[in-house]
Amino acid sequence: MTKPTTKRGIVVGVDGTEESMAALRWAAQQARVLHTDVVAVHAWEPIGPLHAPYAPASARPTAAEQRARAAQLLASTLRTAFGSRTDGTVRAVLAEGPPARMLLHHAHGALLLTLGLKSRAEYGDTPLGPVGRECLRHAAIPVVAVPVAERPARPDASARHTVVRPLLVRSDTARRTERGASPPTGPSSPSVAVR
Repeated sequence: MTKPTTKRGIVVGVDGTEESMAALRWAAQQARVLHTDVVAVHAWEPIGPLHAPYAPASARPTAAEQRARAAQLLASTLRTAFGSRTDGTVRAVLAEGPPARMLLHHAHGALLLTLGLKSRAEYGDTPLGPVGRECLRHAAIPVVAVPVAERPARPDASARHTVVRPLLVRSDTARRTERGASPPTGPSSPSVAVR
């Protein structure tokens, strides 16, 4: 297992989707304001045999091939989100293991855990997938869900100034409130739901 993020940066779950790229971009903006780094974490698990047991072994991807594909997906997502250059404040981490567990592990000691939020959920589904829900249940730090910014039908100058309003879906304040303790009050109190 790789070392958790010990520096108080912003951890972002990356899976190659448009939602995770929106979360990466938002986290990078926040990191500049907070003078911290972004840790982009892509968790992968070796998949078992996808072919019939009688299929030749050469048809089955090895763990090394699966790891290479995961690394390629992480690099491609970062390149798509930020272009060919970054300012050195984004660190890519490839973690082998269950995604929720790996994200929580790397988020230990971080400022925030940032996840992408689906703009449209299927019937009976929530905008935050199973990994996000698991992170919400077990995170000891605030979890921010970032939706994909809706693009205008006609590209013009206003498209460059799209505002994304993330949703802070869990914080330590919410957890204390659930346990029966009264939430703190005053100017330093974090908001539990910001829209």
